[in-house]
Amino acid sequence: MAWMRRRQRRTRRRAGGAAPGGGPTPRTAPGRRGLVLAQVLVLALFAALGVRLWYLQVPMGEHFARLAEATHTQDLVVPATRGLILDQAGRPLVRNRTALVVSADWHALQAMPDQGAEVLERVAEVVDEPADTIKQRTRLCGPEVSRPCWPGSPYQPVTLADDVDPRAALQIMERSEDFPAVSAQHLAVRDYPNGELASQALGYLQPVTQEELEAREELRKQYSGVDQVGRDGLEATYDAELRGTAGVRTLAVNNRGEVTGVVDEQRPEPGMHLVSTIDQRVQKTVEEALRRGIERARGAGHPASTAAGVVMDVRTGGIVASASLPSYDPSVWQGGIDQGTFEELLSEKAGSPLTSRVMQGQYPPASTFKVSSLAAGVKGGKPLRGTYSCPSSISVGNRSFENYEGSAHGALSLHRAIVVSCNTVFYQMAYDEWRRDERKKKPDDVFARTAEDFGFGQPTGVDLPHEAAGRIPTREWKRELWEATKEDSCKRAKEGYPGVAEEDPGRASYLQRVAKENCTDGYRWRAGDAVNFSIGQGDVLVTPLQLVRAYAAVANGGTLWEPRVGKALVSADGETVERIEPEEAGKLDVPPEVLTYIQKAVTQVPKEGTARGAFGGFPQNEVSIAGKTGSGSALNSDSTAWFASYAPADDPRLAVVVVVPKGGTGGETAAPIVREIYEGIYGFTREGEDGEDGKAEGGEDKSVKGGDPDLPGGEPLEELPDVRPDGTIGLAAGE
Repeated sequence: MAWMRRRQRRTRRRAGGAAPGGGPTPRTAPGRRGLVLAQVLVLALFAALGVRLWYLQVPMGEHFARLAEATHTQDLVVPATRGLILDQAGRPLVRNRTALVVSADWHALQAMPDQGAEVLERVAEVVDEPADTIKQRTRLCGPEVSRPCWPGSPYQPVTLADDVDPRAALQIMERSEDFPAVSAQHLAVRDYPNGELASQALGYLQPVTQEELEAREELRKQYSGVDQVGRDGLEATYDAELRGTAGVRTLAVNNRGEVTGVVDEQRPEPGMHLVSTIDQRVQKTVEEALRRGIERARGAGHPASTAAGVVMDVRTGGIVASASLPSYDPSVWQGGIDQGTFEELLSEKAGSPLTSRVMQGQYPPASTFKVSSLAAGVKGGKPLRGTYSCPSSISVGNRSFENYEGSAHGALSLHRAIVVSCNTVFYQMAYDEWRRDERKKKPDDVFARTAEDFGFGQPTGVDLPHEAAGRIPTREWKRELWEATKEDSCKRAKEGYPGVAEEDPGRASYLQRVAKENCTDGYRWRAGDAVNFSIGQGDVLVTPLQLVRAYAAVANGGTLWEPRVGKALVSADGETVERIEPEEAGKLDVPPEVLTYIQKAVTQVPKEGTARGAFGGFPQNEVSIAGKTGSGSALNSDSTAWFASYAPADDPRLAVVVVVPKGGTGGETAAPIVREIYEGIYGFTREGEDGEDGKAEGGEDKSVKGGDPDLPGGEPLEELPDVRPDGTIGLAAGE
């Protein structure tokens, strides 16, 4: 029996256990067990889905509501109205006007089988322009692409024609099926009421380029598709302030892309108006005087074709006028400039009208530089009130350095050396200083250091782009130049100048001797370099802006200002005014006694010195002029004529500098132009003057009261223009 019970127990274990009450436990079927597991899994998934739905609908509900709304709206960037540029009295120099502009979607045109050729031909017929010109305007500008072309981004509407006749624009808008990818709309464009006046200082606008969009975050954020940016002058410097803040219009759009309404709108904030330090009437006076001066110089046999003039407020550094001839009308950029006009703007033969000679023209300053050299000579140990010899020439090494036209003035003071512009006095001072430096391990280079102290050889910091630095040659500069040119100098020393020799053997021989000298020891600062430096010749280069600032510093007691063309920014409603405060750049390291001495010397130049002929008959008792002539000589070329000045000499207000390259001498060409400028500013006219050509009749050349009484008379305005409620602008203190 025992064995039977053991057998029963083994059987129950194999069967999976015992049933309740001691009987055998039935085994669960495999299919039933899987079903239970599946039910548990389904319940868990439903629980997770419920939690997720709760999360999306409750905590994240508002977020997804905004996203859902965004899929049915579209943001449209609305460009702001660009601010005006005004003269110091509120007269518009640059303003806006509305024009009908026809433009095209570049990418849509490119997607057409013929790249839009047929459409563009229809546009050309409607706007009455050559089809080739319209097609060329759709090409993207590049180094190998001639004008006209599109200088902006390909994602921007490409201007095909501007100032379109309303009837032509209406045809394009009404026949949209015939003009796919083409639109016509009213846009604000820049208007220049004074034409070419002050064009280089004002600058111009051009479409935004793709590179600018990538580089300038503030443009990307406000990119409307029709934006333009300042490319030069004040338009470039104050671009962000003038451009204002774009608005955003949120449009409701249905699933077919149709606009059904406006959801929200943030209005654009107009750009601020820029009040400049320029006086429109003084600017016009300067430009007209320069034109007449060029004509006189050419009539005297000089090949002058360019000139520059600048007027500065000596008390603040404000630029009252900045004129460069030849000039150009900035409106030529609108609607796409043709290749011929573009090349002419950059052509040296045409006088490079795009270049501002006031701050980019670099010329040897000649004798106008002697105010710096006098201070340097005294700093180097020469007596301020000593007596100096003014022979017709001095010998330095194997070379002779002469006075202008070989004149001699005997023994004289430094005061008299400035008045009669004696070169040999300054030659000798510089030569003596050079010999002392040659014996020193560390040369003082007092002439170069003083020139740098006067602000030469470095940018002035004017609030305009692309300013040139000029050049003050030093020992360090000479070595760097030699290292850069040594290979070519040695080649020329061996081979000479065969091309030059065919026309001028003497000059070719001279150039070869110079090349031999430069090849062997061209790094040395020689006595000839120092001597030429003292009278603003040789390798010395300055800009008219640097020179007018230096003379303003002489006039005001030694303060070098950072020149400013911007005076204030005024909001469109007139509520906000941000003054652009004058900034001091430094002080002349010149003792007061020396500065006073220089002031007295330059005061006598227009009365009894090298400018007396130009200022004969000018009422010096009413307005005393202080100034200095300069005649920068060049090899096989006419001199560069300079006159640097300020007035009134006893209570300085304005500094005026004029330069006429290839115009002859300073006293002959530049000083008479400056006289005309002062006559205009102070309201003088010539007795017996012919109103058409400005020449005096019967030999009379006497200035008398009777000019424009509204010109500032040497007193730049202190108050700002007033923006009236109707948006018009006038003088705060009356018209």
